[in-house]
Amino acid sequence: MIFDTGDPDMFKKWILFFLLIVVSLGASATHLLIPMDNSQKNHLKAYGITYWVLDNNQEAEWLLNYRGGSFLFGFSKTIQDECNIRGVSVDVISDAQAISIRDQIAEPSVNMDIIKLSKAPKVAVYAPKTNLPWDDAVTLVLTYAEIPYDLIYDEEVLTGSLPKYDWLHLHHEDFTGQYGKFWASYQNAEWYRTEVAEAEKMAKALGFSKVSQMKLAVAKKIRDFVAGGGYLFAMCSAPDSYDVALAAEGVDICAAQFDGDPMDSQAQSKLDFSKTFAFENFTIVTNPYEYEISSIDAGSQRRSIRKDEDFFALFEFSAKWDPVPTMLCQDHERIITGFMGQTTAFRNDQIKSSVLIMGENKAIGEVRYIHGEYGKGTWTFFGGHDPEDYTHFVYDPPTELDLFPNSPGYRLILNNVLFPAAKKKKQKT
Repeated sequence: MIFDTGDPDMFKKWILFFLLIVVSLGASATHLLIPMDNSQKNHLKAYGITYWVLDNNQEAEWLLNYRGGSFLFGFSKTIQDECNIRGVSVDVISDAQAISIRDQIAEPSVNMDIIKLSKAPKVAVYAPKTNLPWDDAVTLVLTYAEIPYDLIYDEEVLTGSLPKYDWLHLHHEDFTGQYGKFWASYQNAEWYRTEVAEAEKMAKALGFSKVSQMKLAVAKKIRDFVAGGGYLFAMCSAPDSYDVALAAEGVDICAAQFDGDPMDSQAQSKLDFSKTFAFENFTIVTNPYEYEISSIDAGSQRRSIRKDEDFFALFEFSAKWDPVPTMLCQDHERIITGFMGQTTAFRNDQIKSSVLIMGENKAIGEVRYIHGEYGKGTWTFFGGHDPEDYTHFVYDPPTELDLFPNSPGYRLILNNVLFPAAKKKKQKT
């Protein structure tokens, strides 16, 4: 193009025009990178930012094993400002830098991959409406990360609400109808009596003669939810009580203190392990005075490990060949501090061979983090109650997550929350 240098004003206009083009191209060619290594100020809220981006109909990329499992978005001043408001570290990078990162990840020799995240999953938590955000670790971290969720309970599950959701969490529910085996210690406590009365009232209203029968019906609805393509995540007492309930279908395993009549004296021999998701060959605990449901729990009561030696290691998977467990294990730490719960960990010898173990303390035979498929869906079980509260007891104050914004244990929970957003990849052959 030829400029008329005899017209200074016209020349200035052309210069301004080209500068505007350059600035425009530069702006459109930038990206936002949320690093998830040790440089990140708030790992937990970073997941909330990613969910918020998806909820606003924008795509994100999960860079598996790149700087701790970082997130990449197209540039947006709105997203950048939101990161700053929430205290999340974010880097503005050029198009060339983004290409370089993708090229590095694509190298066959590196254990990295890119997963597209396309839609914010609809999240449900199975808990009574009286549940407060700090009553379990998942609602606590969802609230802290600003990820929306709905509380649903027996009535909603049994009347068909589950298909509206992508992801369901279970925490300290006892699906066997034994109220967490709290009877021996808390039978006279007002909260325990209230819980029993409300459960019995709900069972009657829904047409069941016993709470255990209602909870089994709920467990089967949840099983159908997973079979249809749902994502299930369970912690604390939920994983083992859920499988015990499924195995005991049609068998009375509750002592008279829980349901008013004696348990089946042949209950153990009548368990059907083919109905369970994760566990087999376990023994139910029939003593109503013992705070334990089954032998699955590697043992809040039986553990001899010291607190300063209590940890578990995350397995490393191939990002390019096994993206699902790789997503679920994204973290800036590979060794995770242990923590207890109604069910603290799972006995290795009572886990089905088809189950994928993702985290364990091999030295003491404790498995903490497992995953599997059922029908078109998946389930993930995580032992323990609260990753930042080693021994959480009834009446203990809630964990202040502002003190633990970089918690590796809580990151495992949030990996599961984002997991349903991932676009399915074609199976490699």
